[in-house]
Amino acid sequence: MRKNIVAGNWKMNNNLDETKKLIKGIKKAIKNYHLKDTRVIVAPTFVNLGAAVKKTKKSNIEVSAQNMHQADNGAYTGEISADMLKNVGVEIVILGHSERREYFGENDELLAQKVDQALKHKMEVIFCFGEKLEERKSDNHFKVVESQLKNALFHLEGKAWKRIVLAYEPVWAIGTGETAAPEQAQEMHAFIRKLLVDKYDEKLAENVSILYGGSVKPSNAKEI
Repeated sequence: MRKNIVAGNWKMNNNLDETKKLIKGIKKAIKNYHLKDTRVIVAPTFVNLGAAVKKTKKSNIEVSAQNMHQADNGAYTGEISADMLKNVGVEIVILGHSERREYFGENDELLAQKVDQALKHKMEVIFCFGEKLEERKSDNHFKVVESQLKNALFHLEGKAWKRIVLAYEPVWAIGTGETAAPEQAQEMHAFIRKLLVDKYDEKLAENVSILYGGSVKPSNAKEI
């Protein structure tokens, strides 16, 4: 049975002191809001991952990386491997975020390689996907999402999906202040589960967690 998940991608924000302070605040909030049965995941910057892992020990906060390279090692200046992440205690990685797709040219083929690499190292993947505004306005949003999922993930065997969390993030709602209506998010989530049923089976589709991302804040989180 899938658990509720609350995940925060901190992007290129928070130095070491700010990271520790924020984790301390999240620990307190978890106690206040009785989130013992909810998975809470934070994704700090690469340089703060080790400190975040230490700071979250003996808590139910999990630490995720924001990205990783598709190779084991090599001459890839500025990149981080799955082995390096595992070595500092990180077991989760975000892949496919819209900012990585837009600013760094990551496509479905590359993301499929990254997913395979993460799974090879027994990491959990939070896989991000979603349509742009013009794609929704032209009623191509379902087609775009289907293509992203099929190209990057549908080569996987069913058992691999135990380590996959899907994160639907309509690009037009990221950092814009715009948020998909709950009905829009639910409609897309239902569409995604149908794709999983058609490709695999109903049990797998039901067990996969699907998150929503895009301008979520305290004032709208409960409704979403």
